[in-house]
Amino acid sequence: MDVLTKEQRRRNMQAIKGKETKIEIKLAKALWANGHRYRKNDKTVFGKPDLTFKKYKVAVFVDSEYWHGKNWDKEKFRIKSNRKFWWTKIESNIKRDKIVNKELKRQGWRILRFWGKEIDKKLELCIFKIEAELRKRSDA
Repeated sequence: MDVLTKEQRRRNMQAIKGKETKIEIKLAKALWANGHRYRKNDKTVFGKPDLTFKKYKVAVFVDSEYWHGKNWDKEKFRIKSNRKFWWTKIESNIKRDKIVNKELKRQGWRILRFWGKEIDKKLELCIFKIEAELRKRSDA
């Protein structure tokens, strides 16, 4: 049973962003401050990564734990209402992420995926991983 009315739930769901999320902005600003230049949500790259470094063929995705199914086998049982819809939705997101990873790898891209909480709690480590990959790619 949903504790919100249909109208309240609709407004909540409409407010959820697909890009320019707080965690994405936090990572992007930190990278920019370190002198890195990137493209955001580049439509010319398969899967529209959140950040792309085309010169080095590095794609960065910032994934929300809920929408991208972190620990899905355990967490899916926390969903109480409209389970069939949400399970299908999140499982299709997980499947799409795998397809995007596979295609980008086939095209020679290096894919880095970070969970939102990882960026919130360990921003420096995320930046270190991105910078290490950029250095590796620039040396090659």
